[in-house]
Amino acid sequence: MYDELFNRLNKSDFRRKFRLSPKDRQYFEEKGLEVIEKHARDFIEKRIAPASIPNDGKQTPMRGHPVFTAQHATATCCRGCIEKWHKFRKGVELEEKQKEYLVDVIMEWLRRQNV
Repeated sequence: MYDELFNRLNKSDFRRKFRLSPKDRQYFEEKGLEVIEKHARDFIEKRIAPASIPNDGKQTPMRGHPVFTAQHATATCCRGCIEKWHKFRKGVELEEKQKEYLVDVIMEWLRRQNV
């Protein structure tokens, strides 16, 4: 379902370089898929979905959680990247179906990392 998106992302040198660290993999193993997905939903809801984000472009750390890594790999890390790659306008609060889509993209990337 997301093959076209992942093919485009894979053409970006920046996006292509992201991989889960051993620590991320261990965290994923300990917490499990359901908990990681809950974290992804929470991060999208609080850090990405609002219409106005004071620190947009800097709100997602580069490491420290498997979802953060996935967000950078999938261009779901800030509203600027989301607008460029996923065509959701900045300055407008994300709708439920848009948030669901972003979480699905993150989780699909994680699945493709064989976790």
